[in-house]
Amino acid sequence: MPKRIKPMSDMLVKSAKPKENDYKISDGYGLHLLVTPTGGKLWRLQYRFEGKQKLLSFGSYPAITLADARQRREEAKKLLANGVDPSATKKAQKAAQGEQDTNTFEVIAREWHSKFAHTWVASHAQHKLERLEKNVFPWLGKRAIKEITTPDVLAVLRLLESRNVLDTAHRVRFECSSIFRYAIATGRAERDPVADLKGALPPVKGGHHAAPTDPKAVTPLLRAIDDFQGSFVVKCALQLAPILFVRPGELRSAEWSEIDLESAEWNIPAGKMKMKVAHLVPLCSQAVDILCSLKLLTGNSRYVFPCQRSPLRCMSENAVNAGLRRMGFEKSEITGHGFRAMARTILDEVLQVRPDYIEHQLAHAVKDPNGRAYNRTAHLAERKKMMQLWADYLDGLKQGAKVLPFKRAEA
Repeated sequence: MPKRIKPMSDMLVKSAKPKENDYKISDGYGLHLLVTPTGGKLWRLQYRFEGKQKLLSFGSYPAITLADARQRREEAKKLLANGVDPSATKKAQKAAQGEQDTNTFEVIAREWHSKFAHTWVASHAQHKLERLEKNVFPWLGKRAIKEITTPDVLAVLRLLESRNVLDTAHRVRFECSSIFRYAIATGRAERDPVADLKGALPPVKGGHHAAPTDPKAVTPLLRAIDDFQGSFVVKCALQLAPILFVRPGELRSAEWSEIDLESAEWNIPAGKMKMKVAHLVPLCSQAVDILCSLKLLTGNSRYVFPCQRSPLRCMSENAVNAGLRRMGFEKSEITGHGFRAMARTILDEVLQVRPDYIEHQLAHAVKDPNGRAYNRTAHLAERKKMMQLWADYLDGLKQGAKVLPFKRAEA
C-alpha cells in the first residue's frame, strides 16, 4: 500500500471545487477523492496486487461519506493482508447479488408465466398473473425462491382461507407448485415446498358441474378447443362435447356401429344410458364433418375414441377434462359434464328453444301431458333443427358474430 500522508477532513471534502481537469485529494494508504470538472466527487483506492497496480471504486460523495470510504479502505487492507484481491471480491459479490435478484420468486414466476402463457386462453393467462400479483408477490415476490419454505407458502394460503376464498387458495397453491417445479427444472431450486401442503386446505364445497353460461365466456372456450395442440382424437372429443352435449361417459364410449353418418344420427343403446332408455342424438353438419375426419383415423377400431394405449378400450374418462386443464381452464370453470348445463341454459334463455325439446335431447326423464315417457324419436324433426341451430350459434360465437336471440316457438 502507498505511504500514509496527511489525512483529509470532512470540511475539505465538502468544500472541494471542480477545476478544468480531474484532480485528486489523497487521504493516505491509497484512498483518494477524485474531483471531476462537472463537480463529481468519486472515492477511489489505489493498491498493488501480485505486482500489478489496481484501482477500486467505492462510490461517490456525499452518498459515501469520508468515514464510509475509510471503513471500506480498511476492509480492503484486510483482504490484501490475506492474499485476496478486493476488486475480485467486489465483482463476486456483485455477481452473487445479481444472481439473487434474478432468482426471486416473482422474477421466476413471471418467467414461467411468459413461457407458458401461449398455451392458455388469453383471459385465463391474465387471470393467473393477476392472481399472483394480488395474492403472492406482496409476500413472497422479493424472496429468493430457494429460501422459501413450506410454512412460508402456507402462511399465504391461510390469508386467502381467512378471506373465505378457498377456491382462489387452491388455485394459488397449484400455480405456486408449478412455479417451483419450473425453478427446479431450470436449476434455481432444489425442491417444491408446496408438495408438502397437500390436504392443508379444506376442500371447496362441491356444487353443480361448472360451465360458462354467458356467451361472452363461451367464445374463448370454443376458440381454445379449435386451437388445441394435443391428440387429434381428444381434440375431436372436445369439439363434439359442446355441440352434442351428451354425458361424458356416453361420448367417450361411442362406437362406430352406433353412428349413421348418412342419416346423421347417433343411436345410443339403453345399456349405456343413465336412465337405461335408448337415446337418439341428431348429428348437425358440423358433427358429421368432425366424425368423418376422425373416421379416417379410428374407423377400423370399435370405438370412435379409442384408448391410445389399447384400441380395445375406449378413451379414458379423464381425457376431456385433462384437455381442458391443459388449455388453462380450471375445474371450477368448466368440466366435460358442464357442456350440458351450458347448452341447456343458452338454448333456453338465449335461443328460446322449447324446454321440453332441450330436456328430451339431454335424455332427461321427460313425460308428455298424459304422463307417458317420450320415446327416442319424439319430436325428432324439431330436435334436428335445434341441434343444427345450436351448432350454428356456437360457430357464430367463435367467428365473433353478434348472434341475436330467436323468438320462443309456440307450444
